Parts: sequence; C-alpha cells; structure tokens
Amino acid sequence: MLNKNFDVAIIGSGPGGYVAAIKASQLGLSTALIESSAIGGICLNWGCIPSKALLRNAEVLNLFRRSEEFGISYTDLKYDFGKGISRSRRVVNRLTRGINSLLEKNGIAIIDGYAQFKDAHTLEIENTSNIVKAENVIIATGARQKAIAHMEVDGSIIITSREALELPTVPSSLLILGGGATGVEFAYLYASYGADVTLVELKDNLLPNEDEEISKQLAYALTKLGIKVHTNTTVVAVENVSSKVKVTLGTPTGNTQLICEKVLVAAGIEGNTDNIGLENIGIVTNNSFVDVNENMQTNIHTIYAIGDVTGKMPLAHVASAQAILAVEHIAGIPTNPINYKNMPKATYCNPQVASFGYTEKEAQSLGIEVRIGKFPFRANGKALAIGETDGMIKIIFNARNDSIIGAHMIGSDVTEMLAEISMTNKLNGTFRDLGYMTHSHPTLSEMLKEAGLDAYGESIHT
Repeated sequence: MLNKNFDVAIIGSGPGGYVAAIKASQLGLSTALIESSAIGGICLNWGCIPSKALLRNAEVLNLFRRSEEFGISYTDLKYDFGKGISRSRRVVNRLTRGINSLLEKNGIAIIDGYAQFKDAHTLEIENTSNIVKAENVIIATGARQKAIAHMEVDGSIIITSREALELPTVPSSLLILGGGATGVEFAYLYASYGADVTLVELKDNLLPNEDEEISKQLAYALTKLGIKVHTNTTVVAVENVSSKVKVTLGTPTGNTQLICEKVLVAAGIEGNTDNIGLENIGIVTNNSFVDVNENMQTNIHTIYAIGDVTGKMPLAHVASAQAILAVEHIAGIPTNPINYKNMPKATYCNPQVASFGYTEKEAQSLGIEVRIGKFPFRANGKALAIGETDGMIKIIFNARNDSIIGAHMIGSDVTEMLAEISMTNKLNGTFRDLGYMTHSHPTLSEMLKEAGLDAYGESIHT
C-alpha cells in the first residue's frame, strides 16, 4: 500500500505529464506520475510518433514511384504496409524506453492506475489501496475523439486514428471525416498505399485554421494524389451494407452516396475529464475541458491542468510548454503567459504545412495594415535540385513597424523551417532582420529570406 505525500502529483504521462514530472524533479520537488496505460500517452504511443513513422514510409514509396525523374528504374516494386506498421511500433518502443529511463533517472515515483480526486490534495488509485497526497496536482489526462452524429465508432469498420495505427493492411476504400491535420495526414498515407480515399471537411477549406491560400494549395496537391476532397460537407446518414458502410454526404450541390470499406473519424475532440472525480471537488469544466487561467491553474489554485484536457490548443508541444509554465509557477518562478497565436503548427502530409501567427484574413479583419511577401518553391535552387518544386512561403508583416505577425508555408520540409522565422518573431525581428540575414546556398531556408524581401519589393529571385 502506498500512502505518501508529494509536492506534485501528475495525472497522465503524455507530452504534458511526463515533461511536467521531469521539470518538477529538476526543481527539487518530490513528484508522482500516475498513468493508467502506457507512459508517453496517446501522442507517443498512438499519435504523433507512430503516424510520422508511417508518413515517412509513404514518402519513400512515393519517391520510388518518381524514380524515373532521377534516372533510376526498377521492376516489380513491392511494398508491405504491415512491415511499415511494425517499424512504427519499434520507433515507439525505443522512445518509450528512453522516457521511462529519464523518469527513473529523475527519481519520479511512477504509479500505475486510474486516479480519482477525493479532495483537493488527495488522490485514490482505483481498485487499489493506494492513496496519493500532494500539495499540488496537475491534470494531464488528454482528450479523445469526439463522437459524431450517425457515426458510432466500432473499432472495426468505423475507426479512429488509434485503430488506424494498428491496421495490418490498407483498406481498399476509406472515407475520412475531418480535414484537419489528422485527417489530411491519414489521407496522404493511405492514398500513397493505393487506397481509394475520400476526405470530408465541414468547413470551407481543409486545415480550416490555416491561411486560406495555403489550404487551397494543399487541397490541389491531395487531389493530384487521387484523393477526393469534399468541403462544406456533412454526414447525413450511415448504413451498414455487407461488412461495408454506405454513407450519405450532404454537399453544396446536393446529397451523394458512397460505399467504403472503412470510415476514419478525425473530427473534433473532447477532454478526458470524466471518472476522475472532478465533481467531488468542484473543478470547473466547459464542454468537457478544464477551465484554466494564464498560469494553468483551475478554480482551485493548487490544482492545475495542462495539455489537450484544457482545450486550448491540442498539440504536443503546447502541452509541454504548458507543463513547464505550470511547474515553474508551482515552484515560485516568475512566468510569462503563453502566446497561443504564435504557437507553431505543423502538418506532416506531403507537401507539409507549417505556420504561426495571423492569417491574411485574420489580420485584415482586425484592421491591421499588412505587407505580404511570397516566394515559390519552383524558384528555389535547392527545391529544384531535389525535385520538390510544389509549394510556397508566405509571410505577413505589420506595415506600420515591419514586424512579423504571421508565417504560412506549404512544401517539402517546411516544418523544419518554421523555427527560424518563429525565433525571428520572438526576438522582435523585422523584415530587414529576416531578409538581410545571409543563408547558406543552396538551401530551402533561402526562401524565408526571399519572402521577407518580397514584401517590400526587394526579392532578388522573383
């Protein structure tokens, strides 16, 4: 039986929870990490990491199909999706072993089981006699796929990304509901392996939170891959037909039907706030998400919440940033509120999409006078050399002070270029700082320089 007092107890070990645990230990706080499943949470075990491993497989496969461009030929190309799944699990296993090692090295007490609040400082581990007491508690329980009307997930025909990452074979036909990052990544993956993919989004554009110009380029690229893209579209009815599913879609031009082997639900999430005893202590929630202030505190100030369960911005790196902020606040270290608008966003289909800050429409709606600089991949030497000429860089500046207020990119490896312009923004850099910094040649990052200069009519190569 465990009955111990800690400075900090953390419920959930995803990229918010385990980062909070390590940071707390580094700051000298006695720390307990409570996890009912696998260390690393959904992101590491069934989300970010395994999906990116599979997307790499798809990139390699598509490169093989383009080999004639590079003077390379082959006969009888074969590929095994199941081996790709196995590779993704090996990647996950290596990372989870590493995180477990870090937790052990930092002296963190790992407690297996479901935690429930008995009072603000007491957690009971379900089906055990273990009691955890803590001066501060951090809720990091994450979120799950939100249910969609007419679409009851059965884990077999109607699935979520969790089941998709275990499929040993590629379905012959697949309907994906939700054109956000998860939806477009799986659409790219399965289409690359030969599935007949239909991608449905309720709003006007895929990746609806991205700049409209970028979203439209992505839709065009996915359509070239053979993916059928439907925006402004709803699910009207669902019917099982001989171990398949018939779905009626409401499109801007009327209803249409399709029969597919599987449906992947990737639209919306809800917080994992049930069955952890929040009602026992009066924690305020809003539509399943925990309300927090800028310090990540709930209405009970010794209880914090971080990550997807807050509903702020469901991204792993946001959860980690919130974790650091919450723990430093507990430790009495001065903190600064998180600027969610400038948080980087990345989508790993091909072409990749990366961004931060205001879109063109958002800036204009706020009455900000803007200058916009653009640069196409097809005008970049490195892009031409590696055969990746689809895409563009778009940077938005405040015309009154030349500051960067948004960056939006689509193309090869743009997720790796996001850090440079994000740092320029963080250091209050202007178009001149970005545009007059010398970049090595040839690199894709030269496009950032050129796009910055383009906003003021100074681009050299366009």
